[in-house]
Amino acid sequence: MQSREIIDRRESLKRLAGLGAAAVATRPAHAADTAFLSDIGICTPLSNHALLRENGYAFVEESVATLLVPGQPDEKFGENLKMLQAASLPVPVCRIFLPGSLPCVGPAIRQDALMTFTETAFRRAQQAGVMTIVFGSGQSRRIPEGFDAGKAREQLISYLRQALPIAARHGVTLALEHLNRGETNMINRLSQAFEIVEEVDHPNLRMLVDIYHLLREKEAPEEILKVGRYVHHCHIAEPEKRAAPTTMKDDFRPYFTALKKVGYRGKLSIEAGWGDLATELPMALRVLRQQITEA
Repeated sequence: MQSREIIDRRESLKRLAGLGAAAVATRPAHAADTAFLSDIGICTPLSNHALLRENGYAFVEESVATLLVPGQPDEKFGENLKMLQAASLPVPVCRIFLPGSLPCVGPAIRQDALMTFTETAFRRAQQAGVMTIVFGSGQSRRIPEGFDAGKAREQLISYLRQALPIAARHGVTLALEHLNRGETNMINRLSQAFEIVEEVDHPNLRMLVDIYHLLREKEAPEEILKVGRYVHHCHIAEPEKRAAPTTMKDDFRPYFTALKKVGYRGKLSIEAGWGDLATELPMALRVLRQQITEA
């Protein structure tokens, strides 16, 4: 006979699945990603959903730790699902996949904990209607001083090959993000992310193009043309102080033109620091819409 603990856990998971289905079903529908950069969202807590919707944004991009809470019990995740069900915007994307406390490279990998976290994150993503998880995680993939870089690369590829079948089972795409050298020492350029994605060769592994990181690393828009078939999601911010695109009036049009040339039809998230969110939200959307139109 099954123990009461196992039965209770199964009932808890059934309730969560019901909440997740309700959250997805009751959110407002949005146009499919058929027009170039038609869906623009913000990396921000879900609690800001109403303000974003009022200002014309299409979605919220939350963090894995905040929305999916892989390190916490199902009950806490259930509370988040209820908030998601009541929200006026969807959360199709989550960022900051692995925490720094769970390294995926180096001598201190805790394999069981890493894979448990991974499976929980993907399972809960499916329940929440999250279709894309951004794999930046600069601290998790930071190569420790003195550790062989080639070995670290092998470890990352090994982890991805274990994680991606789980992602596929739950209908989640992992978007590998290049990060500037100020944030990590592994995968700093778009071409390096491309090489990993090509080698792993799994349909649930794609790339994120972050225009902020491209600008910080002084990478030309033409780099996007070399990786176009793998581009799945995009982030943007001004390179100075990672500000929202309202401050320095940076010209993003060459990067938008490159994305258009490769046929990109995905989403664009502003991942930036904000001053007065209510004031800056409409300004940022205006700036981006104008530059997208002119690209």
